[in-house]
Amino acid sequence: MRMSDAIIAEKYPNAETTESGLKYVVTEAGTGTEKPTQGQSVTAHYSGYLLDGSKFDSSVDRNQPFVFPVGMSMVIKGWDEAFSDMTKGEKRTLIIPPELGYGANGYPPVIPPSATLIFDVELIDF
Repeated sequence: MRMSDAIIAEKYPNAETTESGLKYVVTEAGTGTEKPTQGQSVTAHYSGYLLDGSKFDSSVDRNQPFVFPVGMSMVIKGWDEAFSDMTKGEKRTLIIPPELGYGANGYPPVIPPSATLIFDVELIDF
């Protein structure tokens, strides 16, 4: 068991885990049942944290939502998977293992190698 697994289990005991290893907690339900389809542009807000709680990026702080086509590998795998399963207005905390994030290389100097990433995300529109 990785040290990160113990921290995650303690901090997020109610997290659901997908087949890929992505973990998430729905913090606010969205509206309706419609979910974005592959290639559809989604508008989202996010704040990203390392496991130690330090924030490395936030669209909220910039007051500038992030727009990207879902399921097209334009973002990390954990995001493509999570956003394709969300409804409009839904908020989640995502716990993204390195293999669904920036992997063994990380994203120097911001994201260390093999980092588990925590994102608070909101699907604003699609």
